[in-house]
Amino acid sequence: MHNPIPISTLFIGLSGFMAFALSYIVVMERISTRVWHGGSKEEVTTQPNYLDKPSKWAAFVENYTQKSVATKTSDDGVLQRKVRAFGNFSEYVPLGLLFLVALELMKLPTLLIWLLGSALIIGRIAHAWGLIKTYGPSPGRAIGFFLTWLVYLVGASICVYYGVVGVLS
Repeated sequence: MHNPIPISTLFIGLSGFMAFALSYIVVMERISTRVWHGGSKEEVTTQPNYLDKPSKWAAFVENYTQKSVATKTSDDGVLQRKVRAFGNFSEYVPLGLLFLVALELMKLPTLLIWLLGSALIIGRIAHAWGLIKTYGPSPGRAIGFFLTWLVYLVGASICVYYGVVGVLS
């Protein structure tokens, strides 16, 4: 099987694994905090307590998770940060990957695509790490958004340039 976009395919796959990992991190934090919606217990104070009259499914999940994951007794804000790390990833990566696919389909130099793809992945890892580990500004977040912006600016600029050239020719 011939793959016309092997570099983009690699970065799409790596992004898929990263999305899974961030999703898993959020789910595990939800289990340990018992906050099933939102980012804190305060956000869901108007929701009914699912343990007052648990369904069979809720009782099963509660029983299983109580045995397998340590329960947190206080809100340390980590769930909110993990949810935002996954949200930021989901907001920025699709367009970044689309830039890679477009540039690779246009047969631009592979080094450029490798550099942009690497910057996107490294930037998103750094951003997620910085956001999850630190409340407020952090080096990881700064590195992450600067690398992501670099991918956006370079990718968008090249796409606009070749789009205009294509339309005018």
